[in-house]
Amino acid sequence: MNEFTFEDIASAQNMEQSFSVTVTQEMMRDFLKITGDSNPMHVDVGYAKQNGFPSCLVYGLLTTSFYSTLAGVYLPGKYCLLQEVSTQFAKPVFIGDILTVSGKVAETQETFKRIIIKARITNQDGKTVNRATITAGVLK
Repeated sequence: MNEFTFEDIASAQNMEQSFSVTVTQEMMRDFLKITGDSNPMHVDVGYAKQNGFPSCLVYGLLTTSFYSTLAGVYLPGKYCLLQEVSTQFAKPVFIGDILTVSGKVAETQETFKRIIIKARITNQDGKTVNRATITAGVLK
């Protein structure tokens, strides 16, 4: 876990961090269990195929949840107070996809010790599946 302070981030030019994760069936089951979202697009392969997809779609908010890891573990890490995530879904994600979650500090706000991160998630083919703007306070 990174421990970047506000000063670390403010003094660096456009700090960037990234990590990769493979979406698994277990993640999908856990997300269903936690949220109760039983939409057939996510749980019924036949239904997904009838609607033009090769398999069930990964929950968009499961994909988006990786921004919490980006901010809380990588940028800024330990001193993060996640305040806002504004996201746009660009392409579907499927079980087995290898996602790279990356973020770059676009702005620092000294008064509130807050950073704005421009983030995106790409799949194993390098295609952007999600974009986000993340606002995070930095405790130190």
